[in-house]
Amino acid sequence: MILITGGAGFIGSNFVLDWLTVSDKPVINLDALTYAGNLENLATINGDKRHIFVKGSIGDFDLVTKLLTKYQPRAVINFAAESHVDRSIHGPEDFIQTNIVGTFRLLEAVRTYWNKLDDSAKRNFRFLHVSTDEVYGTLKNDDPAFKESNPYMPNSPYSASKASSDHLVRAYYHTYALPVLTTNCSNNYGPYQFPEKLIPLIIHNALSGKPLPIYGDGQQIRDWLYVKDHCAAIRQVLQDGRLGETYNIGGLNEKANLDVVETLCSILDELSPRTDGKPYTEQITFVKDRPGHDRRYAIDATKIERELGWKPAETFERGLRKTVQWYLDNQPWVQNVTSGAYQHWVGNHYGTI
Repeated sequence: MILITGGAGFIGSNFVLDWLTVSDKPVINLDALTYAGNLENLATINGDKRHIFVKGSIGDFDLVTKLLTKYQPRAVINFAAESHVDRSIHGPEDFIQTNIVGTFRLLEAVRTYWNKLDDSAKRNFRFLHVSTDEVYGTLKNDDPAFKESNPYMPNSPYSASKASSDHLVRAYYHTYALPVLTTNCSNNYGPYQFPEKLIPLIIHNALSGKPLPIYGDGQQIRDWLYVKDHCAAIRQVLQDGRLGETYNIGGLNEKANLDVVETLCSILDELSPRTDGKPYTEQITFVKDRPGHDRRYAIDATKIERELGWKPAETFERGLRKTVQWYLDNQPWVQNVTSGAYQHWVGNHYGTI
């Protein structure tokens, strides 16, 4: 049995669904169900006794302790995080409380539990912390990709809070010998992603006949990782990763934001053309760049391939097509998450467009 935190969010829910597909081991799923946590993501496993959902926060030491004591998991995988840069700029408090204080309290609960295990259970236990490439800062176009040895240079309240949580995890390994693993991944995309992020936002706005907002000149470069490839990498790190180590997980797909949007428009032109026959690219609208916008992220995933044999299975083009088709096939899910409050939030960040 394993304990997942943040298992109703985008990456966490995909991990839970994939885990129960490839494993018969039960999952305890702890999620606070904030705006991006959605039990509809897990509708396909309703009634599956291997999935035990508990509503609650990683910052609730007593609740986490109770769950660890009751279920005796062999691993904890921490997906729980506030994760959107724009939100962190306008409201950093939630990011400090969840990503730093919450991770600290989770680590304390796990440390207390682990110390009480017998020697065999101690050796087999793992705490896997899921983080981001944004902790490394930004790259110039000709800089080499981020390696695990890169210094941390976060540039937003979000990335600074994740960097802080990474440091706490590292400290608990070196100070208390807690058996930890850390992964730093590039931009994920795929099913169940809340439409504040670039790819689902563009799909949703395109189909709704709304402008497709692009920050600045659209030449910000990101490495794109299909979420199911990310899930497979985490399983591999959990199984074979060296204690105390960090593993960078990347999709080997560096793309400028404008190129991503234009590719999405091309796929939508084919799969769900506009009724007027015009291309979706006509809806592209450039808006004022956000403060401190990192220019480029890129992941060097050599270590995880060399040590653990993992590399991404999906090409960007194939993964993006799968993603567009999923959103086309699951419009009721989209409609349920795109509430009036969501629309108000998008207006605050991208302006009146």
